[in-house]
Amino acid sequence: MNLAAILDAHPDDAIALVDGDERVSYGVLRARIAVVRAALSARGIVPGDRVALLAENTAGIVVGYFAVLGCGALAVPLNPLAPSAALAHELSSVGADVLLADRVPTPEGIDVVRLADLASETTLAPVPVVEVHDDAVAVLMFTSGTAGAPKAAMLTHGNLRANLDQALLEPQHIRAGDVVLGLLPLHHIFGLNVMLALALIGGASVVLTSHFDPIATLSLVRAEGITVIPGVPTMWIAWAKLTSLDEGSFAGVRLALTGAAHMPEDIARDFHRRTGVVIREGYGLTEASPVVTTSMGDSPRQGSIGRVLKGVQARLVDDDGEDVLASDPGELWLRGPNIFPGYWNDAEATARVLTSEGWLRTGDVAVVDEDGFLYLVDRSKDLIIVSGFNVFPAEVEDALLLHPAVAEAAVVGVPNSPTGEAVKAFVVLRPDMVATEAELVSHCRVYLARYKCPGNITFAEQLPRGLGGKILRRLLR
Repeated sequence: MNLAAILDAHPDDAIALVDGDERVSYGVLRARIAVVRAALSARGIVPGDRVALLAENTAGIVVGYFAVLGCGALAVPLNPLAPSAALAHELSSVGADVLLADRVPTPEGIDVVRLADLASETTLAPVPVVEVHDDAVAVLMFTSGTAGAPKAAMLTHGNLRANLDQALLEPQHIRAGDVVLGLLPLHHIFGLNVMLALALIGGASVVLTSHFDPIATLSLVRAEGITVIPGVPTMWIAWAKLTSLDEGSFAGVRLALTGAAHMPEDIARDFHRRTGVVIREGYGLTEASPVVTTSMGDSPRQGSIGRVLKGVQARLVDDDGEDVLASDPGELWLRGPNIFPGYWNDAEATARVLTSEGWLRTGDVAVVDEDGFLYLVDRSKDLIIVSGFNVFPAEVEDALLLHPAVAEAAVVGVPNSPTGEAVKAFVVLRPDMVATEAELVSHCRVYLARYKCPGNITFAEQLPRGLGGKILRRLLR
């Protein structure tokens, strides 16, 4: 099999993608992918090579993604807004053979191949899709979800396809005739395998856009007849703040999804009251390809992330790895064909999250009710989620410590209504040295994506530590 084959079954004239004024049919999409696949092959790309993709949500990056898969190579989606230093580190850590870009500025000091140039090489002989085994790695997706600093999670063709098949068992799944809002970034697994791949395997159309503005995006929803919106809480919160929101605002929307962070219950209730739209919350993580639970097939219960997908095994365990008693909280462990095999070239990080029996330790603490609905109650790790994106405190602390005036740093997440959480830093300066909050924030932006940078910095004389010397972040919160 090859995940690229999910496009094959649909009629040539059915619309697959809408990119601005351009409407790309499934037939045209398959033809463009074939051209780029041949161009990549001509440049020496073979199964096992790593091909990075740096782009906003465009038809070009979709073509590039499926062309890379079709070559049997590993796609490495990267954030086009990340600073050059972070991109260089990620490219180096996976040993990327090629970096493809589309309609975004070229990062300083990094060589790229333009997708438009590959798409113009139409005289090359066709190259068939490479057949691969289920356990062949398809995507290297950078995440800081369960293993600390960003790691490249290996997601196989079998993992990604299994999660699509699991989602398709839900009665309200995306299908032909649906028009999906394609706003979630394609360098995030939610955008790549839910918003995009789940729509395309179902034969739906995806309206691609990269920038969220509540009023402009709502106009797009109406103009394009959007029926399915995969989103994150920050989107729904921003829409809920519009005074003009009413029953006609989302009249054509039959399925509203949210994930990547907790959806405030009061916002969901108010949104339903004003528009009639039920926001269905789910839960997932990169290492699970990503969907684990969904409310897609049920009447959502306030505060619940839904029920576990068919085909996914779940346990709630205590600190000793034993199943907890009914109604008691426990760490959520997962097993199934959608669970990743590990992190790229990092056996130690892999061993921390995968047990010998194949269970994924999520680090999230949950309870389950008598009907199988799960409720997250805590995170056992210090992960910060900003607008649905994971930020691990250590990577922000490391960036702060690169400043010559910083002696110690600790980072925590704090509540923030637009983004769910915001990054807050506590800094101890070196004796006789001075630095301002603005200076340190600007310094962080050299090394980190903007959403990872502290929004607030408190200067302290010392940081709270336990008996072993470890900084006690819980006290700083």
